[in-house]
Amino acid sequence: MTSDKKTISLLADLFVKKGLRHIVISPGSRNAPIILAFANHPKINAISVVDERSAAFFALGMAQQTGKTVAIACTSGSAVLNYAPAIAEAFYQKIPLLVLTADRPPKLIDVGDGQTIRQENVFANIIKKSYQLPLDVNSDEDLKDVNRQLNEAIYFTQFPEAGPVHVNIPFDEPLYDVVSDGPMATALNFEENNKEISGNTEADFLDDWHNSRKVMLIAGQNQYPNQINELLIKISEEKQVVVLTETTSNLSHPGFIDCIDNVLTAIDETESVNFQPDMLVTLGGAVVSKKIKKYLRQYRPKIHWHLSPSGEKRDTYFSLTHSLAVYPLDFLQKVFSQLQVHGENYRKLWIMKKKQVEILRRQYLSQVSWSDLKVFDILFKNIPQHSMLHLGNSTPVRYSQLFGSLSHFKYFSNRGVSGIDGQLSTAAGSAYANRDLHTIITGDLGFFYDSNALMNNNLRPNLKIIVINNGGGGIFRFIPGPDSSNQLEKFFEAKHSWKAELIAKAFDINYFKAEDEKGLRDVLSLFYAEASRPALLEIITHAEANAQILRDYFSFLKISSH
Repeated sequence: MTSDKKTISLLADLFVKKGLRHIVISPGSRNAPIILAFANHPKINAISVVDERSAAFFALGMAQQTGKTVAIACTSGSAVLNYAPAIAEAFYQKIPLLVLTADRPPKLIDVGDGQTIRQENVFANIIKKSYQLPLDVNSDEDLKDVNRQLNEAIYFTQFPEAGPVHVNIPFDEPLYDVVSDGPMATALNFEENNKEISGNTEADFLDDWHNSRKVMLIAGQNQYPNQINELLIKISEEKQVVVLTETTSNLSHPGFIDCIDNVLTAIDETESVNFQPDMLVTLGGAVVSKKIKKYLRQYRPKIHWHLSPSGEKRDTYFSLTHSLAVYPLDFLQKVFSQLQVHGENYRKLWIMKKKQVEILRRQYLSQVSWSDLKVFDILFKNIPQHSMLHLGNSTPVRYSQLFGSLSHFKYFSNRGVSGIDGQLSTAAGSAYANRDLHTIITGDLGFFYDSNALMNNNLRPNLKIIVINNGGGGIFRFIPGPDSSNQLEKFFEAKHSWKAELIAKAFDINYFKAEDEKGLRDVLSLFYAEASRPALLEIITHAEANAQILRDYFSFLKISSH
């Protein structure tokens, strides 16, 4: 059985023919045809999540793990707007979502009808493509046109780079009628844009490389194939090359500079120019480190090439000179055999500084008192290996950069937009789609803000939630400006005395707590032994001590390295 609305029954059929399976639906009435078409299909896994904002992030987490397009569907009106944060994150992080929004008929827009807003192109600035389907399909030609639009919509969720696509679908009443068979969809194939580059462009890149004594390559957030890691290891062995990565890059090797903030802190102003690259090559998504952005905006490279399948002009460091629409792995493999080595040992300069700060970091951590910094040190040494590790915004993802990339973790974080909304929901969706162990480390405000993530009957026992509760938004005690404002505690930090225990109890989440180093070490094994349901560990630290200890940490690196 399927809905009698031809547009949506056609989409459900095409969805399956395109090899897709998952849709996350929030309850409603206007989206009843979507529910009937998708939830009744034997080859579609329809998941119910009540809160639209959480539902969209849950789907984002699923798509993040599978790499396949996941659909989300909601009723009309303000429900649609609740999708916006996750759509923005998917857009900037390049996660494939098919956004299906039920709508009123055009005649009911702006006449005072309930649950009605202007939904066509409502996500215009944060979406790859938008489609408005017709209310009625009255001819074979109409059906053919809808079939083409839906094929395009699914295609653009993946190519040339992944991202969200919106399909707005008006439905007239009655909404609940079904038929035994709907129209059959035709799966269309589209020619992907040719990513071959001209010989002149390749020659220009090689000329820039060979004319540069110091080459820096920065890999931003991504789940790169292992071949890129292996290739970058080889490239990083060239004397004039340094490769910078972060935990969210998911690239790992001792020859990479994977703790950027530590290293830059230890670079004295008198030697800063020595670390300045002549040529910068970037790939991947967002970079967490504000220090590298500030450094390269001040000490700009003469040449900056950005590599991405879509050819986006990502000018993070205000120095972009070339943007190539290429697959980075294919392009770098092609030019690698032609790269020439120079005498300048730029790599050694960075590696020596990295080794120096690694020694200093261990020294500082060996004597640091109970604080967020100490908590992260303990967690990274005790979270089970081969975990999927989700890092909340703002402080957790920043703290992780101080410890470098641990190859036994896969790192995830909502760094497309870097908001605190939806980080727990994303981890929950990831744990649903992938049965490996998933740990999310979040701050207290991020947890409380997204606590509706626990209002979900699809939570898996492989989801482990660690909430570091220091009584407010700790990041604002570190940022110059808010830390000295007389409004810090009320408006920036949002100081509070809330605890997570009763929230965990309300949603049948097993609760654990730690308030000191011994308590944390003792409880971790029990926390991870819970196998029947999700578990939450609340770690209590103190905001004032955290801020001072982190400032002292950077001062120690800066002073001790000279």
